[in-house]
Order: sequence, then C-alpha cells, then structure tokens
Amino acid sequence: MIRIVVVDDHDVVRKGVISYLETEEHFDIVGEASSGHEGVITVLNKRPDVVLMDLMMENGSGMEATKAIKEALPECKVIILTSYYDDEQVFPVLEAGAFSYLLKTASAEEIVAAIEKAYHGETVIEPKVAHKVMTRFHRKDPELHEQLTEREREVLICLANGASNQEIADQLFIGIKTVKTHVSNILRKLDVHDRTQAAVYAHRHQLIKSS
Repeated sequence: MIRIVVVDDHDVVRKGVISYLETEEHFDIVGEASSGHEGVITVLNKRPDVVLMDLMMENGSGMEATKAIKEALPECKVIILTSYYDDEQVFPVLEAGAFSYLLKTASAEEIVAAIEKAYHGETVIEPKVAHKVMTRFHRKDPELHEQLTEREREVLICLANGASNQEIADQLFIGIKTVKTHVSNILRKLDVHDRTQAAVYAHRHQLIKSS
C-alpha cells in the first residue's frame, strides 16, 4: 500500500482528488490538510510515502511546507500539484526538495501514475516546467543575480546605494518585515554573507547602471 497525504486549501479540489485516489486499491489516504502549516503537522504525524502538495496556500505555502517535510522526513516524496509554473514558484520549491511537479490540468490517471512513480523513485515533471528546468540547466555559466525576482533586484539596488531596511521599505512602499525577507533571499541567491558583499556584487555586475 502507498500511504498518501493530500494538502490543498480548496476543499472541492482536495475532496475530489481524494475521492478518485480512494478508488485505487493500492492507495491508502492517511490524511489531508487545508494549509501548509497543517500539512506539515499531518505529514509528521502520519508519515506517508507520498504527499500531494498545493503550492499557493494561506497559513504556510507549499514551498515552506515542502522544505519542512523534507528536513524532517527526507524519504517522503512530495509531489507539487498546482496551477502555477512561473520561475518564482518552480525553482524555489524544487530546490526545497519537491520530487515531482504537476499542474492541476493533469488528468486523474496522470496523477495516479505520478504517485506510483514517486513511490518507486521516479520523478515526473510537467513538460512546461521541465523545459524551464532544462533551459536553466543548459545555460552557460548563469549569473547568480538572474535568480532574483524583479522586487529583489529593486531591493538590491537600494541596498547597494546604501539604504537601510527602513529606507528601502519607505522607497518601495513595503513593510520592514518584507524587506528583511527580501534581503535574506538576496544573500542566499547571491551566495554572499552580508549586505556589504551584496552591494559589492551589485556594483561589480553593473546592476546599478542597468536599473
């Protein structure tokens, strides 16, 4: 039996997926959750083989939940089932440990097949997502700053110009906690240890001029 937990904040979608999966004799739906936070708790309690995880949810995103699950249960296979396939969603969740990535346009049969393959160690990636992954993989010597979102680039430019977190928040009309999150993401993506190194990186790669 393949033990499964389904995490999705849309009740109709979650219940529909579960109803279909329950028709498979070798599937055992051991739990469900309607948020990322609840999903992590459910998975830690039920310890399933496979998790079907929505991506964009309130009270804990699928990316955050996937990272927490993989840190606690490395052997658990997380399959992302979402409507989104933008770079800002795809790469962070794959880096967080997602095993497979499907769109909600996938048929019930495709979802079943993905679960079975995940259980046996085979990854399934939606073709549109696979193309993005391969394009990035084959790109010659990609610059680290290409990973930054548009907002993160704006924060980096402000930071490189010497602005404090509060000044960045005021300039971009965002909260101070949001600025801190962006700065943390920037340091991680640029593989630098502090704001000074990030500023040096921005100037060295002429990101200030390009703004």
